[in-house]
Amino acid sequence: MKKREWMRLSYFGITTVLFHRKVPVIGSIILTDRCNLSCLHCAVNNITSELYPYTRIRADMEGMYADGIRFLLFYGGEPFLWTDDGITLRELVIEAKKMGFLVVNVVTNGTFPLDLPEADLIMVSLDGSRDRHNMIRGDTYDCIIKNIEEAAADNVCLYMAINHINQEDVEAVCETAKKIRNVKCISFNFHTPYPGTEYLGLSRKEKKDCCDRIARLIRGGYPILNLKSALPYVMNNSAKLPCYQCIVVENGSRWTCGRCKDIEGLCKECGFFFATEFSLVFSGNIKVTADMFKTYSKYF
Repeated sequence: MKKREWMRLSYFGITTVLFHRKVPVIGSIILTDRCNLSCLHCAVNNITSELYPYTRIRADMEGMYADGIRFLLFYGGEPFLWTDDGITLRELVIEAKKMGFLVVNVVTNGTFPLDLPEADLIMVSLDGSRDRHNMIRGDTYDCIIKNIEEAAADNVCLYMAINHINQEDVEAVCETAKKIRNVKCISFNFHTPYPGTEYLGLSRKEKKDCCDRIARLIRGGYPILNLKSALPYVMNNSAKLPCYQCIVVENGSRWTCGRCKDIEGLCKECGFFFATEFSLVFSGNIKVTADMFKTYSKYF
């Protein structure tokens, strides 16, 4: 990201903290719940299998921008499946940039060619070493690695959801990131135990162990996008949630922070590191804010 764009994004963040505004800054648009995979941990895929109309998505983008959102993510389902009358995900990313969004990321399972140089980051799900990843996501590991190596730009971020099956593979994913071309960084989440997936959840002790290891990896120089200063809050789910600066939109419906807030008790078990990190930043935590500026300036 250019220095001028960093200044603009910083302005939105600083004024939000100073004036205690509960206005969104980070927005996620779900393009479809259709997916070509059936991952063990996923509770929201192929419920309708609908590809949402471009006019609806465009209106949501315009509404987000008018609300002050400048950090945009496109999700699925699998977003590379989305199309409407010849318009593709790539056109959406280009439109979002032209509209004025400063950061535009895409979250994908990585099984489609990663020809998306216009995105700031393509966040590709890689849930461990080959065996454990394939146990969770089907026989997709080799395809994903091939697509990363052949990506159109070096804008790939490995995106690992840590759960009871793959918790020992945190280091393995970091090593993979170091040796594969086109990988810029790694981002971790914990599994959020939606109904039917509780068996994949981690205990507080297991979360602490994972966070301690991630902190060591950050100190060791691995390209990790998560904030070391926020890890104590992540392991204890002690940040103030929901984060009012984050919103999720799906086909015109809108949630503050995420859809899990609709399920009683699930917000307290939230595994999204980003939600905790941004909540701390917009609550005025100086240490985490400084850490975010330092970390994000490396990768955006």
